[in-house]
Amino acid sequence: MKLLLRSIAFASLAVVGAFAQSEECKSNASLGIESAKVKNYAEALPYLDKVRKECPSYTPATFQYLEKAYRADLKAKKDAPLAEKQKIANDIISLLKERQQYFPAKTKNGYMYSSIAQLQFDNKIGTKEDQFNTFEKAYQDKANFTSPKGLYTYFNLLVGLQGEGKKGVQDVFNLYDELTEKIEVEENKTASLIASLSEKEETQQLLSKEKKKLKYAEAKAKVFGQVTNSIDKKLGDLADCPNLIPLFTGQFEANQNDIVWVKSAAKRMYKKECTQEPLFQKLVEKQHQLEPSAATAKYLGKLAEQKGDVATARKYYLESADLDGNPNTKARVYAEIAAGYKKKGSYSQARNYYRKALEFKPSYGNAYIQIANMIGQSANNCGTDAFSKQAVYWLAAKYARKAARVSPGMASYAKKVEASFMGRAPSKTEIFQKGMQGKTIKVGCWIGESVKVPNL
Repeated sequence: MKLLLRSIAFASLAVVGAFAQSEECKSNASLGIESAKVKNYAEALPYLDKVRKECPSYTPATFQYLEKAYRADLKAKKDAPLAEKQKIANDIISLLKERQQYFPAKTKNGYMYSSIAQLQFDNKIGTKEDQFNTFEKAYQDKANFTSPKGLYTYFNLLVGLQGEGKKGVQDVFNLYDELTEKIEVEENKTASLIASLSEKEETQQLLSKEKKKLKYAEAKAKVFGQVTNSIDKKLGDLADCPNLIPLFTGQFEANQNDIVWVKSAAKRMYKKECTQEPLFQKLVEKQHQLEPSAATAKYLGKLAEQKGDVATARKYYLESADLDGNPNTKARVYAEIAAGYKKKGSYSQARNYYRKALEFKPSYGNAYIQIANMIGQSANNCGTDAFSKQAVYWLAAKYARKAARVSPGMASYAKKVEASFMGRAPSKTEIFQKGMQGKTIKVGCWIGESVKVPNL
């Protein structure tokens, strides 16, 4: 009986001790997180470090806010000696690994490994091969590898290793294709959000949270545009026709029945406009023989177009769009069809296909610009009087404004186009004299849209 009572007493003490520790963890976590939320990291660190040490599995927020605190410290010490920065970077790396250990379901490999690799690169930790291999681990979970800077650094390391003879030119081309497609996917996600919020902004006031989302999305889109340009620039002369032609010519005999190689080589030459080379036609014909596809249909359309057979070319273009599962490729095909109609003056049909392009690639700013230009060019034909004709320019400016928002890479040009159209729209004096402020004007002919007159 005494032994039983003693066991019960010990068990009770253990329960009380565990409860006390749980309460202490809760208190420390709360104090640390609240301070970290307002960026008072000096006050937050002692509490968060205690939670990390004594009850690491309490909440993932411990690691999330500790990471923010360490990164703030690293940023503040950007001019410190390398060894000091490496120590902080290694602390963050350890923190990320611990977070995965205790919260694997809430720690995505794409984020964790790309963060570690970027810290290694920025702070000269390990060799280029080590850094590149860590990025490789991140890219295995590419859905969660979304850092624009990380994607560029990953490619930059590969180009450097190729220059040292440790990787092949084909490796660089393969990763370039994958990354540009990956970035387009991320750009489209961001552009869809921008388009949705900016459309709402035109009709009603955005909530504070939505304004922050829009601002963040526009900044992110701009960075992705810069990364795309940087990757293109980094690829440099490696992807020019004088290098591609001898490379693929030498590989053709051994790889001509390998559909993956044939498609990659043809795509690379097409992107770099090596399309007048006999090797390019040879590659596409082989590809069509092995696997008729959207790409081969598109090329057949090009051939038909060069011969002046517009109807056949359009048929192949549409076939190409139907066969291709890649939304970015579909968008480009529809834009080419639209350009053909625009050239013929069939603006309504052209707009239909530009809109189809935007369905598949919301960040296709040039489609908005083309619609804006067609509307602007039709101003004199689509109004009933001088005021309504000039009002058409507001509608054209609206489309140019959309281009600037969804495609930051062409924002500067799009804003100039918008300003040009706004300069041709009715002035405030004309609006006042006509008593049109705030009214809606229906625009006729092929445009068939409405435009709201600005309030004075």
